[in-house]
Amino acid sequence: MNKTETYECLGGNDPLATKWITQKQYERLCVKPDEVTLAHLYYSPKAHKAGTPLRPIFSGLKHPTIKISKYLDELLRPLFDKIALKTTVTSGFEVIKQLHEWSTHNLHKDTLLCAIYVVDLYTMIPQTEGVLAIKKILSRFVLKNNYFSYEDQYYHQIRGVAMGSPLTLTIANCYMFFFQRNIVKQITNPGGIYVRYIDDIFIIINWPTQHLHKQIDLWNNIDSNIKLIAQVGHSSNFLDLYVENMNGHLFTKVYRKPSYEPYYLPFNSIHPLHMKKNIPFAMFLRAIRYCSTFKDFLDEREDLRMALLLNKY
Repeated sequence: MNKTETYECLGGNDPLATKWITQKQYERLCVKPDEVTLAHLYYSPKAHKAGTPLRPIFSGLKHPTIKISKYLDELLRPLFDKIALKTTVTSGFEVIKQLHEWSTHNLHKDTLLCAIYVVDLYTMIPQTEGVLAIKKILSRFVLKNNYFSYEDQYYHQIRGVAMGSPLTLTIANCYMFFFQRNIVKQITNPGGIYVRYIDDIFIIINWPTQHLHKQIDLWNNIDSNIKLIAQVGHSSNFLDLYVENMNGHLFTKVYRKPSYEPYYLPFNSIHPLHMKKNIPFAMFLRAIRYCSTFKDFLDEREDLRMALLLNKY
């Protein structure tokens, strides 16, 4: 909790009891006082990373800001999705479509692939700049009033946004949208591709390796709150997609993190049948879309068959 200086310990001073959240704010949030509880902090392990670091999750289903947070997210997210349509992706399939179209005329044997990870994005966004990024005064209320209890102590989040709040994703996306504007121009003007999914960025461009590394170093100086960790080469992993430049030919297949375990919703569970049917359908559809060679598709199909058998399908 001390790593990013994100939280301020309030000791035993309950922010509700001391009226740090005013009655007027309660009324605007439409939450009954007897239903309000502070959020609780828990940790989700990042099993795919070295050392298994913990991701702090802000669980606040009855937190005072939850309703206004949901309302703002419903208003702002569609607007952001429309504005950032060209640089935002939600799946590996969207990346593949862009890559195949781009590679027809632009892929060379020296073309570089670059996957970039934004370190601790949610907790590193400055709250004031986060509000400015979405230009909505109500968002300041949501950002500035994230309280939770942990081990009999009360905490106030004074930096970043709470992972678990409905508005957090939209704020992070808006903040990154303004952060990346000049980077997008640098990549797309010479004919490259730049796409982002929350804190994962994928770039493909015909630049010398040294020049790309130099640019990434410069990008890391744009904002002291945003740290980029890049993987540059002729192959890269982005989301669940593996991409490789094989002497000027595009090669793709399904990617799984080293921590992957073949466990899915068991077929003998009490979930509706249509949910269980959709799992193999979606998995095989992804294999068809992602695998650029028949051999890789057959390998993926066999892996899926064994995984489904393991889960009683």
